[in-house]
Amino acid sequence: MKDSVTPADIYTVVNQTILTEVDRKVLISLYEPIIGSTALSLYFTLWQDLDKSEVISRDLNHKHLMVTLKDSLNNIVQARKALEAVGLLKSFVKENVSLNEYLYELYSPLSAYEFLNHPILSVLLLNNIGETEYHEVSEYYRRVFISKKEYTEITSSMNDTFKVVTPFEKENEEIRRKNKASINISSLIDFDLLISSLPNGLLNDKSFNKRTRELINQLAFIYNVDTIKMSEFIRLVIDNAGIIDKDKLIDSVRRNYEFNNNGSLPTIIYRSQPEYLKTPVGGNTNRDKMIQVFENTKPYDFLKFKNNNIKPTSRDLKILEHLAIDQGLSPGVINVLIDYAIRINNGKLNQNYLDTIASSWNRAGVKTVPQAMDQVLKNHNKVVKKIIPKAKKEITIPSWMNKTNSSDEISDEELQELEKEMEIFN
Repeated sequence: MKDSVTPADIYTVVNQTILTEVDRKVLISLYEPIIGSTALSLYFTLWQDLDKSEVISRDLNHKHLMVTLKDSLNNIVQARKALEAVGLLKSFVKENVSLNEYLYELYSPLSAYEFLNHPILSVLLLNNIGETEYHEVSEYYRRVFISKKEYTEITSSMNDTFKVVTPFEKENEEIRRKNKASINISSLIDFDLLISSLPNGLLNDKSFNKRTRELINQLAFIYNVDTIKMSEFIRLVIDNAGIIDKDKLIDSVRRNYEFNNNGSLPTIIYRSQPEYLKTPVGGNTNRDKMIQVFENTKPYDFLKFKNNNIKPTSRDLKILEHLAIDQGLSPGVINVLIDYAIRINNGKLNQNYLDTIASSWNRAGVKTVPQAMDQVLKNHNKVVKKIIPKAKKEITIPSWMNKTNSSDEISDEELQELEKEMEIFN
């Protein structure tokens, strides 16, 4: 259906979440550099249109938006689409003979933590404002660290403080709560045009299933590929059964991007740990120094160093991208995983093995380097027994796994390696 809005068309705003002043700050500092000032003003205007209880607005027409924003209806529609794309708005229309009726649902922005850890939004923000300002924004949202070594926790538990007399079992689904819509990137590829541009008989019914479409859209976004260009790539990677070879498609799109960008790749694997996820600097133990290395090194550079300064292969780059995009690991956490996996797998990266650990870390909520290192220490024995049961030689673990974590209790060889890493990455 063609989306042709007229100034007289009616709209109603429905609040599907709970909006706060914290959300307002996040929208201005994190979302505005991506969606632009017009889109942000539109969001605030729709928010302002709500009634006093901030639940629903009265019926308004689009002329109201034009007057309030002092902008053309075409620009307002484009701004609306920007809000939809980043998950802040969902739009619906009911066609009538005279005037169409639109329903605009408002959703909360991601929290600063979620936004700055998002593999797409964080990269967009970085590309829009540059590294210096990005670090300033990250620093603003960085949590305050206070050492609690000399404190004893005395927090009371629920069952120590309250007595439940009659349990209330029914959950009230009508109560308002904070809701966030997913990031919308489905409009990047015109799949009708894509399919029609491919020769008849080349595809089968399963060629464009849901997972394949998601992958194609993700590649289109990350590597800036339009529908026609994507069609050219797909022609090259369809097998005899009419199935798209996903690995070959990823490799073809990535190689094309490298060729057109002087060998560089998208910034996802070329970023170090975001400032808000870094550990306060101060310790001098072996573990503290390695945390600094992991946090201040880009996964590409770290893997290159581990490969004796040899450029990572296309297969290894694909693994890095997979860990960053599909698994959603932060750069510092990826470095911890690479360091550990290379040690216990004889210098090789095994994707199935990496996925096993990455999935486990995601379930455990691992976002920071210390959390990842703790998970390695906690599960090392289980990993060795389960995944490498027939290891014929003793496995060499990273020096930072030394239980004492003391820089003066590691071997000369380990100390030299650590100093070399610090020298290269600092």
